[in-house]
This record gives sequence, C-alpha cells and structure tokens, in this order.
Amino acid sequence: MNLSAAERAYRDVKGRILSGSLAGGELISEGEVAAALGISRTPVREAFLRLETQGWMRLYPKRGALIVPVPADEAEHVIGARHAVETAAVRALAHTDRSAIVESLRQSIARLESLAEAAEVDQFTIEDAGFHRLFVQAANNPLLSGFYDTLHDRQLRMTSTSVLRDKAQMERIIKHHNELTDLIEAGDTDGFAASLAAHLAAVHDLRRPPA
Repeated sequence: MNLSAAERAYRDVKGRILSGSLAGGELISEGEVAAALGISRTPVREAFLRLETQGWMRLYPKRGALIVPVPADEAEHVIGARHAVETAAVRALAHTDRSAIVESLRQSIARLESLAEAAEVDQFTIEDAGFHRLFVQAANNPLLSGFYDTLHDRQLRMTSTSVLRDKAQMERIIKHHNELTDLIEAGDTDGFAASLAAHLAAVHDLRRPPA
C-alpha cells in the first residue's frame, strides 16, 4: 500500500503520541518530522493540522506543535466508559458457553508474558488493549463494540504512559488479567466488576475507582 506523504507523517506522529514516545507537553517541529521521514514540510503541516483537529496537538506558529497532555478528568471519563462497557459485555456472557473466550484470553496473557519479558512496551500496550477487546467483542453486541472502539486510541496512550512511568506495571497488569479471566470463567459478574474497577484505577493512577 502506497501511502501519501501526509498520511505517512500523520501515522508516524500519532503512533509516537499513542506509544508515549512523544509525551504530553513536548514540542515538535515540522522540520524534525520532515527530516526524519525524508519528505517536505508541506505534508507534515497537513498531518499536524489533522492531529490538531482531533485534539492530539496544539499548533503555535513559528514555535512548533505542542503534544496535548491527557487531562485528568478525561482519563477518568475514559476509564468510567470502559468499565461500563466491559462489565456490560461480561454480564452478557455470564449465561453462555465461555470456554472459547476464556481460551483466547489465556493465549493473550501468554503473549503479554512474552512481551513483558522482552520489555516490548509498545506491543505490550497493544496486546493489553486486545485482551480487553476480546471479551467485549465476544458479547456479540455491535453497539457496545462500536462504542468501545472509539476509546481505543486514548486507551493505548494512557496505558503506554503508565507502563513507561513504571515498568513494574506490566507484571501487575498480567496478574490482574489472570484474575479477570478467572472471574469470567466462573461467571462471577459482580466479582469481575469489582476487580476491573480496582485494575483500571491501579493502572491509571485514578483518585477513585470507576463506579
């Protein structure tokens, strides 16, 4: 697939924002990105304007582009929405045969363990999001899945930020995922809701767990 220069610049910068390699509050310039990708500044400017429209950066003429930090209240809103969707999905699964989804979750945990051992933060973060998406999709509710997917980019960025701040989070996440999988397997929806709230609050350093 041949991507336009503007699309290449957009994917490169957005990918670095989501992975945490471009942190909130950091300034970057069109020239830096253009030089790194071997393209002119015009497509980079297009990419920056697109990212500004989406709320990922703020442009300052002659100074560069500021990576917008995740506001504390936005983080709480994202986690609250995730908790609502994920618990609804698990409640929908409670009276179904869960053997296939449990096996998929165990396989995801095995991949997380390998990525943690290799200190592959970017791929670990993607796999972490994939773990949660597995049981949301398994509920077979396209409205829930569609809404959940709109949270994906913010979910990646928040988890990357947390793991980069404290690499020990990877082992904690794996431990929590094992607990969540056990609760899904047992059909313990109330236990899952409580465990998920504690998991999300711990990973993202919330002042209070989602209700």
